[in-house]
Amino acid sequence: MAARADILKVFSLTSLSTLVRMCTGFISIKVVATIIGPSGVALLGQLNNFTEMTLSFSSGGINKGVTKYISEFKQDDNATARYISAGLKITVWCSLLCGAILIGFNRILSELILLNSDFGYIFIIFGFTVILYAFNAFLLSIVNGFKEFRRYVGINIAGNIVSLVFTVSLVLLWQLQGALIAAVTYQSVSLLITIWMLRKARWLRIENLRCYSLSPEFKAYARFSMMAIITALCIPVSQMLLRGYVMTELSETEAGWWEGMNRISAIYLMVITTSFSVYYLPRLSEIKNLHGIKSEILKSFSVIAPLLILGFVAIYLLRYFIIRLVFSDEFTPMANLFIWQMAGDFFKISSWLVAYIMVAKAMTRTYIATEIISTLIYTGLGFILVRINGIAGLCQAYLINYVIYSVTMIVIFRHLYHRQTHNQ
Repeated sequence: MAARADILKVFSLTSLSTLVRMCTGFISIKVVATIIGPSGVALLGQLNNFTEMTLSFSSGGINKGVTKYISEFKQDDNATARYISAGLKITVWCSLLCGAILIGFNRILSELILLNSDFGYIFIIFGFTVILYAFNAFLLSIVNGFKEFRRYVGINIAGNIVSLVFTVSLVLLWQLQGALIAAVTYQSVSLLITIWMLRKARWLRIENLRCYSLSPEFKAYARFSMMAIITALCIPVSQMLLRGYVMTELSETEAGWWEGMNRISAIYLMVITTSFSVYYLPRLSEIKNLHGIKSEILKSFSVIAPLLILGFVAIYLLRYFIIRLVFSDEFTPMANLFIWQMAGDFFKISSWLVAYIMVAKAMTRTYIATEIISTLIYTGLGFILVRINGIAGLCQAYLINYVIYSVTMIVIFRHLYHRQTHNQ
């Protein structure tokens, strides 16, 4: 009962933060969709996929590792200081390298990602601000590791309100250009809010940044870097390939419908994924045996599954209203994608309940193998089903892939569980 109460507490704490993030997303999407239509949303989708990859590289892919190790060693001040120091060094080096690449290759990246070299300035701006995002994400990972739920959510709420004002201002001033700039900078402006709200944190001290011989910590983080980088490459690259295929073989408008469906999916899943990061990963990192992990998975599923089903039913019934609210009448045909997308989302979240074990326990090889295979299956099915069923084929491929992934996660967990039981 206590674990279930903790889960519900995290859901309630993150709901307001998620609502503010939803508003930011709604306004940005609404303005772009109204001005340019589905083709503009497809273009912004390409930039967002690239941004996801870059932001993961800029942090060295260690943020989940930071949360895991801080959660694991939070009672040991010396250990946490070493992990914080090592994480800071990795974050600074990686973000500076990413920034230099973005600035140096701005025109080439503009041509490759946005299909127009005139947007080079977007990548220059991104290059200068990416270190701010990386540092902000690093600090939030530490807060999460210490399980300071209220502080974590408070920072997110304040940061999102500032980001909302920032995004709206840019969109109103420069329309599409403003939306593109906001897409690569809006998370960075939250850093000042984060530092201000953490100014009295016991662990945010200079002496925590002065550890020198950090080889074990660097090695520990390296496993998470590999997992994060694989994820950062697999998902966005597969989406960019599939979106590009649809734009070529069908139309930019239909690619925009699919991107719109992805945006709505990301928004309503935000509550679940935020709670995973805030509660679930630190909790799994704390549990030392698979019996306890199994119990935690079942308790979490008993809370999440009913919420997902109720939410999906409501969203499906209101899908035409949601499309008009978030987008425009040009996006009405995407209503046919909802049933496939939401079924896929259910299996996606269900599989993540088990898949997070691989992150919490640093099962690097298993994680990388399953991530790559899953991406290949999704991409291959996407190409095949688009030819057969049009744009709906992408959402059908998404569903089939996550059904397969869910079964795979259950098999992996059962194998680990039985092996541990046998060894005992």
